[in-house]
Amino acid sequence: MLSGVTEIKRKPLSWELIFDRRFALSIWFMLCLLGISKVFAGYGINNYLIFRGVFYHTLHQQDLYAAYPAEYGDVNLYGPVFSLVIAPFASLPVKAGVLLWMIFNAAFLAFAVSKMPVPAKWQAALLLLCGHEMLVSTTSVQVNPFICACILLGFSYTYRQKEFIALLFIVLATLIKVYGIVGFSFIFFSQRKIRFAAWAIGWSLILFIAPVIITSFSFLLQSYRDWYFALKTKFAINDLMGKRAIYQNVSVPGMVRRIFYLPKMNDAVIMVPAIWLQLSLFRLYLHFNDRRYGLYILCSILIANVIFSNSSESNTYIIAIPGMCLWYLLQPKSKLVNIYFILAFVFTTFAYTDLLTSWSRHHLYRPYSLKALFPFITWLIIVYQVNRKQFLKAILPGTIGKIRRLNYRKKYTLPHAVR
Repeated sequence: MLSGVTEIKRKPLSWELIFDRRFALSIWFMLCLLGISKVFAGYGINNYLIFRGVFYHTLHQQDLYAAYPAEYGDVNLYGPVFSLVIAPFASLPVKAGVLLWMIFNAAFLAFAVSKMPVPAKWQAALLLLCGHEMLVSTTSVQVNPFICACILLGFSYTYRQKEFIALLFIVLATLIKVYGIVGFSFIFFSQRKIRFAAWAIGWSLILFIAPVIITSFSFLLQSYRDWYFALKTKFAINDLMGKRAIYQNVSVPGMVRRIFYLPKMNDAVIMVPAIWLQLSLFRLYLHFNDRRYGLYILCSILIANVIFSNSSESNTYIIAIPGMCLWYLLQPKSKLVNIYFILAFVFTTFAYTDLLTSWSRHHLYRPYSLKALFPFITWLIIVYQVNRKQFLKAILPGTIGKIRRLNYRKKYTLPHAVR
């Protein structure tokens, strides 16, 4: 080496990069911008026009659930309180509102992940692993990232004993798209269950009547009745097996009905055992203070919420995929676990892409709702692991963040195993 010349040593590329928060956020928002570009390139903004219509129809006291073919295709299926959530965006010019709505959804879900009681490296990994599903949801201009974020925040703030904030998000998600109702099960992880229940009732009353800010009370009550019948009609339509229905009911009942061609199958054949298995996970009350147990329950709820709903579409899996990815991060790693997760991840999140060929998309995944297959298998694994107390083997640092007990002077450090 020549004298006077300083040798510059470059650090080799490390796998640690995928656990870097700034890198993960960069990829996350790059995918969001890619989705936005696809929307403006021709994918369309029909869903946003429906969202926008919820605000203006509430404001002008027009039927929220009637068809408005001159304004948009399809019909609205979101609760009246959504009019207040979408109001800031609906008040803007359409293109500006679409742009900011999609950025807001991506940012809100990233914020929710950052509040989860898991290591920062895991939060970064979750953003990277869920990035493609966020892209799919963004391209469809959906509300599902918002709903997923509300469920995650409900869980995280419950663990922090901040029931006031937790129930705000849980009730809000429930009154927008019903999916948020699963968040009420987080009461088992609250050390102040009476306060949890009280805030559940309080926020339900407040958010139920909140739209009176922009409409009349009588119209609001009628809208809730109309919403009930609109959802009832939608559920019946989703069970159909025609060509127009292949985008709906991407669920376990839909998968079974289509694979075995059982158009008259009663969903209760699947739903009753599924509900029983899901409820069985809450019987280990001695472990409610073990954060690993809580995270396993969260995984199962996120997945079950989608795979057993006949309203699930491909873009709804932005709610289920975080559950699958978090489950993987909790596992003691082995060759079998790694191989299974790679297969499950690829054949779920890329199910409708050309990566798995357009032939498989048009002849396998859509006609038979196969996107639900690996999430269903993962959910069954979680049910088995929890009932066998295998969550005690989960890999998780003992202290994360400022989670506190009722005694606010002591850090809420949950044990690796029951002591």
